This record gives sequence, structure tokens and C-alpha cells, in this order.
Amino acid sequence: MNTRSPHQRPGTPTVLALIVAVLAVSSSAPLIAFAAAPALAIAFWRNGLATVALTPITYGPRRAEIRGISRRDSLFCVLAGVALAAHFATWMPSVQLGSVATATALVATQPVWQGLIAAGQGRRPSTAGWLGIGLAVAGAAWTTGADFGVSAQAVLADVLALLGAVFAAVYTALGEQVRTRLSTTTYTWICYGSCAAVLLAVCLVGGVDLGGYDQRTWLAILAIVVGAQLLGHSMFNYALNRASATTVSVLALLEVPGAALLAWVWL
Repeated sequence: MNTRSPHQRPGTPTVLALIVAVLAVSSSAPLIAFAAAPALAIAFWRNGLATVALTPITYGPRRAEIRGISRRDSLFCVLAGVALAAHFATWMPSVQLGSVATATALVATQPVWQGLIAAGQGRRPSTAGWLGIGLAVAGAAWTTGADFGVSAQAVLADVLALLGAVFAAVYTALGEQVRTRLSTTTYTWICYGSCAAVLLAVCLVGGVDLGGYDQRTWLAILAIVVGAQLLGHSMFNYALNRASATTVSVLALLEVPGAALLAWVWL
């Protein structure tokens, strides 16, 4: 079981994990916009299929760890999954309702909310830290050339993207609490599974179509599962064992120019 502090200096493996994570999650928004499927359905499949893929490498090898998880850590894993579901249920529809650039720029406000959560936990970022967060968020919005619309649909998309940033911060903060005690695979397996269960219930209640897509859409969903989910989110979760949630959130801003560039090339 892992007991290292998340506030140690990040080493080479952590830096490499963050690089892989940023490159992988940059493909998420363009692929969501590209796929001809409901956003909530895409969110379910990316987490459901990721859980299936992680099961053989988690449940068997990590069975002893899973059985030994405390109630507190189990609760935090499940709550992280619920927060992740809320993030996907708000941000992913914003990508389809508005523009990729604007949705990505607004979700990039996550470090601001992350800083507020840290302050509420008694770990207030320094003045220099707040200044860095503000400059990073402003720079991320500027690099996308985000155009905030005034139509009702554009406003809804903007609000959803902003809520997506808040829920992403909650998800990352919860992950930070348990990643020092659980392995990456165990944490992500429980978190993604909980997220998939919540999203499945939402899709069934809302009558969202979970199938009948064309081949191009299924390929896009599989690309999201392999790239943004298994490589992107999982590598960010791995990094939380060595870096604070606020640090990871700020570095995740590098997704913004990457997503905008890929959207320009693909779409």
C-alpha cells in the first residue's frame, strides 16, 4: 500500500506522467465534438469501458489491498467518482453545445476552485501562488481565442463548462486525500466504476441512447477511453501521489492550447 506524501518534490516518473496526461486529455474535447453521440452516453462509455479494462489488472493483483481499504478511503473513492460524473455531465455537454475553445477555456478555471478548496482545508496558497494561478488561467483563455457567445445556448454551454471546472476541482481534491494510501489502479478502478454507475443511472432515467452509433463514433469513443481516460485521467491520478491537487490542476492547463490546436486541425 502506498504511503508517500503528495507534497514531496515530483520526480522524473511524475513529470513524465504529467506530460503523458496533458497530451492524452488534449484529445478529449475535439473527440467529444467529433463523435455523433449524446455527451452523457460518451461519458458513461469512457468510464464504463475504462473500468472493464482495469478490472483484470486490479481486482486480482490488488485484491488484498481492495479488501483492506478503510471505510473512509472507500467513501472518498466513491465520492470522487460522483464528482467525476458531475464533471463529465456538465463539461462534456458544454463542448457539444458551444465551442471547443470556449468550453476548454472555462473548464481551465479549475485551479482557481482548487486553490479555494485548499484554502478551506487550511492550506491557503501564497500570494505568489494566487498570482500564478490567475496568470495561468488568463493565459489559457487567451491562447484559445475563446469567444463567449450571448445566445441562450452559448450561455448554457458556458455555465455548464464553469460547473465542470468546479466539479473537476472537487474530484481532484478528493483524489489527493486517498492517493497517498491507495495504488493508482485501485483508486482509479473504484473511482471510474462509481462514476460509470452514476452516469448509467442518469442515462437510463433521462432516456439517453447508449447504442446505435455509427462506426466513426464508436472509434472516437474508444480513442477517448484509451487516451483521455486511461492515459490522461489515470496519469493525473498517479501524479497526485507526488504533487498537490493545486499543482496538478495548474499543469493541466496545458490541455487548453493542445485541445484548441487539435480542434482546429480535426474540425
